[in-house]
Amino acid sequence: MDAGVGLRAKPSVWAGLGNPHRSSTARVPVSFAAEKPVRSLVLGSDCRSRCAKLKVSCSRKAAGIEKAYYSADEALVLKQKAEDVIPYLNDRCIYLVGMMGSGKTTVGKILAEVLGYSFFDSDKLVEKAVGISSVAEIFQLHSEAFFRDNESEVLRDLSSMHRLVVATGGGAVIRPINWNYMKKGLTIWLDVPLDALARRIAAVGTASRPLLHQESGDPYAKAYAKLTSLFEQRMDSYANADARVSLEHIAVKQGHNDVTILTPSAIAIEALLKMESFLTEKAMVRN
Repeated sequence: MDAGVGLRAKPSVWAGLGNPHRSSTARVPVSFAAEKPVRSLVLGSDCRSRCAKLKVSCSRKAAGIEKAYYSADEALVLKQKAEDVIPYLNDRCIYLVGMMGSGKTTVGKILAEVLGYSFFDSDKLVEKAVGISSVAEIFQLHSEAFFRDNESEVLRDLSSMHRLVVATGGGAVIRPINWNYMKKGLTIWLDVPLDALARRIAAVGTASRPLLHQESGDPYAKAYAKLTSLFEQRMDSYANADARVSLEHIAVKQGHNDVTILTPSAIAIEALLKMESFLTEKAMVRN
């Protein structure tokens, strides 16, 4: 693990949200700076797009990641579990999938830091590639199909690289071709109760969520209804992931049922445990 991991406790990303009743990222701007780049990736759209191509440098070290702070116990467990997983990864990329607002960016940055990987948010790469500042604006100026086409191109280009943690958009799983790209690495589903997602999204607003922003009415009710519909369409696709990280399961292991008090580092630890289980089982079958 990078020496930059501190010992100051980090508050829960779910603070202030209600308790879950059933299972299913505000996105954070990502810096693309990298130390000692070993290769460049050109991310572009097809000929129908007016977008400029994006050149991204990739580093053998985690790059562009804000320093994460954990409790001493969490820092130790993260270090130990990362050391257990690294020999089995063989430099493969890790793709985080899950519903919007499920914490893929936050957890992805922690995983990238402790594994010594680079981190990328596929939505941010699409925005850079098409020269438009937000996914919502891309939907408005073009269409969801236009966004999905560019998203697939981004995932295709990322799939040719190594040692990346990629936070994907919530709908990336709906296209089979994207699974062809992501299955070159390891896919992890962050499964968060829909009630918690709806409360979080209602609290921060839906302006950045184009699939939720059309309806009027109570923010929580419309978010929950739309999330339920989207999840029903996508649940089988999410289940294609190599490993599932259930926030409800983590909460139960901690002796409660409130996913809103889970820290991002606790979720990252569970992701490492699930990765280790999947990879070691796969290694045993192969041998």
